[in-house]
Amino acid sequence: MDAKTPGQLLTTLLKDRGWTKRTLALVLGVDESVVTRLVSDKRPITAELGLVLEEIFTIPAERFLELQKEYDLAMARIAFRPDPGRANRAQIFGALPISEMVKRGWLRVENPRDVGEVEGEVARFFNAESVGEVEFLPHAAKRTQLAVNATPAQLAWLYRVRAIAEEMLVAPFTPAAGRAAIEKLKPLMGAPEESRKVPRILAEAGVRFVLVESLSSAKIDGACMWLAEDAPVIGMSMRFDRIDNFWFVLRHELEHVLCGHGRSAPILDIDLDGRDSGEVVEEEKVANAAASAFCVPPEKLAGFIARKAPFFAERDILGFAKTIGVHPGLIAGQLQHQIKRYDLFRSHLVKIRSSIAPSAMVDGWGDVAPVGM
Repeated sequence: MDAKTPGQLLTTLLKDRGWTKRTLALVLGVDESVVTRLVSDKRPITAELGLVLEEIFTIPAERFLELQKEYDLAMARIAFRPDPGRANRAQIFGALPISEMVKRGWLRVENPRDVGEVEGEVARFFNAESVGEVEFLPHAAKRTQLAVNATPAQLAWLYRVRAIAEEMLVAPFTPAAGRAAIEKLKPLMGAPEESRKVPRILAEAGVRFVLVESLSSAKIDGACMWLAEDAPVIGMSMRFDRIDNFWFVLRHELEHVLCGHGRSAPILDIDLDGRDSGEVVEEEKVANAAASAFCVPPEKLAGFIARKAPFFAERDILGFAKTIGVHPGLIAGQLQHQIKRYDLFRSHLVKIRSSIAPSAMVDGWGDVAPVGM
């Protein structure tokens, strides 16, 4: 029975038996008009009716119901009108933490449930002419390559960093100024409160330094990007508020700046605490090596470990930190990484964000940067 619809199947069955529609109506105990509508596919076959027809014609009810489903879907496809906006909304509301972005002041909407208002703000936030041109949408006609392989949430964080950086006034950058800044930063690593000087030193060197709290789903540590040939930007999330992580990520991003990384597309650094996990590209290896050497010179750390392993006494860590002029937390962080014991020395990993935030451009942790207001 090569029937394409449930009505065609019923017509074939009636013909094979020599039945009229009236005969089937009498068997079913219904009006003949009901059978007429069934054979003309104007009335659907329900699961209950399918079982009745199975009993009458010994054709599995599933056969009737499968044909009904296929017929319904075919008719729906004929009537269906594609809506590109629906696909956009699926991407925007499914991939972006809209509520969090509204709460953080990134999206200025009166009613987060007003889809049109939210879409307009998303377009504005991503510097797009319309919501369909937001670059992470698969069919967006224009790409800025602001972030390669970034998730929508990570891309949003980068856009926020960039928007804040564009409103900052700093000196023009030169590699010599960048190297000089690093020398000025070294003496600050002995105490958390000294980090308050970091934003000024970087600004004088032509580096825009921005602290933006990460979106909950972004898991970003830092980023390096360029607004122009002489305008590098370093964004940090302070996702881990620890003195060792701060100095490692900062020096890591500074190495990207000195090497000119991130000019064509931003360098986005994720999970630098697990920097040896998986395959690491050459740019990241270079930045990791520079950051490790800056925090604790590797030859001195290797010598310390060789002398003191496997037991590292408190007085030894304090003495080593004093000898090389850094906070004990930097020794603790490097030791944890080297010996893979992240449960040790945690008392030295002091918080630092409260020391640096008052002198930095900050967005998050209750503060909203005055961007475009």
